[in-house]
Amino acid sequence: MKRIFNVALVLLLIGVSACTDLDLKPKTASTADVLFQDEDSYRRFIARVYAGLAVTGQQGPAGQGDISSLDEGFSNYLRQYWQLQELPTDEAVISWGDDGIQPLNVQSWDSQNQFVNAMYYRIFFQVSMANEFLRESTTAKLDERSIRSGIRAEIDRYRAEARFLRALSYWHGIDIFGDIPFYTEEAEIGSAAPLQFNRTAVFEFIESELAAIEPLMADPGENEYGRADKAALWMLQAKLYLNAEVYTGTARYADALAAVNKVIDANEYSLSNEYSHLFMADNHISDEIIWSIPFDGESTQTWGGMTFLTHAPIVGTMPESEIGVTGAWEGLRTTSTFVDLFPDETGDLDTRASFWTDGQSKEIDNLTSATDGYGIIKFRNVTSEGLSGSDLTHADTDFPVFRLADAYLIYAEAVVRGGGGDMATAVDYVNQIRKRAYGGTDAGAIAQGDLNLDFILEERARELYWEATRRTDLIRFNQFAENGVWPWKGNVKEGKTTESFRELFPIPAGELLANPNLSQNQGY
Repeated sequence: MKRIFNVALVLLLIGVSACTDLDLKPKTASTADVLFQDEDSYRRFIARVYAGLAVTGQQGPAGQGDISSLDEGFSNYLRQYWQLQELPTDEAVISWGDDGIQPLNVQSWDSQNQFVNAMYYRIFFQVSMANEFLRESTTAKLDERSIRSGIRAEIDRYRAEARFLRALSYWHGIDIFGDIPFYTEEAEIGSAAPLQFNRTAVFEFIESELAAIEPLMADPGENEYGRADKAALWMLQAKLYLNAEVYTGTARYADALAAVNKVIDANEYSLSNEYSHLFMADNHISDEIIWSIPFDGESTQTWGGMTFLTHAPIVGTMPESEIGVTGAWEGLRTTSTFVDLFPDETGDLDTRASFWTDGQSKEIDNLTSATDGYGIIKFRNVTSEGLSGSDLTHADTDFPVFRLADAYLIYAEAVVRGGGGDMATAVDYVNQIRKRAYGGTDAGAIAQGDLNLDFILEERARELYWEATRRTDLIRFNQFAENGVWPWKGNVKEGKTTESFRELFPIPAGELLANPNLSQNQGY
């Protein structure tokens, strides 16, 4: 998708307004058989499936959008996933007044929330694209089109990656919505609306899919940049198993530990020397990032994704030059609860504390005031050598989906939760992360007695903030709804607990009308 795996937008794509519409038709007058006579079409199509996580339509940054339920910039997959994972937590608030945005800050959304709906449609747009690729790349189809044997091994690899991407979106589906519609490439075009599968059934599908495609994926470090390999698959397995008790009622911490051990034992990844370099315009060179969603200021232009995550955090007196873009969107800040997780606000001790305090109040009196709450400098469109990105509007910075520090923290959590492993090793992994955070010194080192679940939840926040993990983490630790409290949770300035049903988002109201097979989540 970037540099080597360039985005090439394919016009033979499904157009869906709702996941219940299985009567999917190409957007061009050409038939699939004509288009797929060109052997390069398979590469372009799988590139577009990957690009569905980053771009919003056929044109970019706007125009010819994939889904019609929301403004195209707002509808970006990463942007909506990030918002649902971060805004309802202690890590982020946003000041804007767009319809439906403030309910995300205070956990008061309903089944007509346009941002929740956009995430739902994005998930199933991705599933449908992957399904269509799989339909068009079967052995029978390749035989009909006389596709050369020399390219078929690569197409088989593409098929495995399409299944990985589908599994990723189905994981997002059960994590965010619980019981969801389920369909694969076996569903015929124009068939009946899909049935709703429970979380456990979809969990088991994801688990079996990842096991089936593991031998077909590239070994760690051997695929093109931007494409998933075995290590990305292992990380997805680890995430699935880490949260298995939430999804199925049965803990699978030993399986989570086994998956991250494969990542660690691959010896392909190492912690970056500088934490900030992981989130800069040349983070594609990092040995820590296992798999990312690539962005490029020239070829992946969107008003979502990393454009959103570099412009929206510029608030108050924060200079645009600090972030490397032109245009302050005056949106994202953080809460005092998150700030207090660090030993100081300046980053002099723990360098991960990159707060913008000048002109900002620590406490939030008004959610819609961009100067209420400290700003955060996380993602920057500047390289580690101080060079500007290729475009001052659309960032070159990639979004790290999986990285080694997260694997270390998953190992530690699995050990503490009784999943096996070695406590001394877990402490060592955590201390490697903290040594980097404390400027290469042992000032932040912990002892074995310090490694408990409370510490791990806090350390995951310090290390992984704004990387779209917080909501899922808080739910796993039973701190998202009924227990944890932070400013403005429950629409109260001091914060309050909320109802347990908030751990799931609602199925869009329009989907319930369109598909009689669906039932709404409790509480909505």
